[in-house]
Amino acid sequence: MHFGSDNQTGASTQVLEMIQKANSGYTHGYGEDKWTDRAVQALKDTFECDLEAFFVVTGTAANALALSCLVQPWETVLCHHQAHILIDESTAPEFFTGGARLMSITKRAGKITKEHLHEYFRLAGTDYPHNTRAQALSFAQSSELGQVYTPQEITTLCAAAKHYGMSIHMDGARFANAVAALDCTPAEITWQAGVDVMSLGATKNGALAAEAVIFFNTELARKYRERRKRAGHLLSKGRFFGAQFIGWLENGHWLDLARHANQLASQLAEGLSAIPNIRLAWPVQANEVFLILPKTTTESLEAAGATFYEWYPQGLPPETELHKGETFIRLVTSFTTRNEDIAAFCAVAGK
Repeated sequence: MHFGSDNQTGASTQVLEMIQKANSGYTHGYGEDKWTDRAVQALKDTFECDLEAFFVVTGTAANALALSCLVQPWETVLCHHQAHILIDESTAPEFFTGGARLMSITKRAGKITKEHLHEYFRLAGTDYPHNTRAQALSFAQSSELGQVYTPQEITTLCAAAKHYGMSIHMDGARFANAVAALDCTPAEITWQAGVDVMSLGATKNGALAAEAVIFFNTELARKYRERRKRAGHLLSKGRFFGAQFIGWLENGHWLDLARHANQLASQLAEGLSAIPNIRLAWPVQANEVFLILPKTTTESLEAAGATFYEWYPQGLPPETELHKGETFIRLVTSFTTRNEDIAAFCAVAGK
């Protein structure tokens, strides 16, 4: 009953097999190898466009280094109030951008909307250089609260951001889950909708430690190589990044893994919703389930060996309040989640 996070799993067999293939022989280092070349081409094929892609070990590095190409130290990145870059990445974004400010523009909404942008700019000061200038928008797909942006929502949001002169960054730590949920093409919810750069996460969905920073607007990538090297994220054995992405993307494997996680999340939500005194905080749209349940139930689940996280109260919808004796938790399914895990969790929760 492991629902703590999808980054607590191992790697998929297909990814491991490709790492094993890349393990033999000699090759140039620092990404100057056939495995990296093949992986970049696979990304171009997947997104149906020309692009520049760079690989790093962590999602924090991917997000922070991507943002460093979009803003100057005296500028601002607008984001969701639960954004990973704001809540869970320490001050890495500020460090790698040289001090750029992160500013949340939502309160308890599940997603950022054009209205949030308009409201921010209506109130923002424009006495430069005394006031900071918002130069980038960052949003997650799927969102930090398990919500999925539709192609139209992304198009509308990006158009509003570009109206104000901003570049757009997508945190795609769970991008595969969003693509699987929407049953659309990756292109439709990235560059075709106006996204300039994205952090594509494979680690949560079948890889060991592999993240890609993808520039659809290749002009923004001009100094990325130097930034990655300076940050210590240029690996000498870069072929193992390439091998992981080749194995991950091959034959739609990444989406098969994500579909499994999404399906199990829906099953989990359906089973728990049928239990009295348990309620869903947010609709389940990808592979995260946010629940409100009695504290006694969470204690019983923990005693039975279930793993999950108590979540931030500010992550609740605006119309939802936490009552005395209740707990707000997050459950995350993965490509390794089993039907028996769902059944066991629901059985304990229903006692």
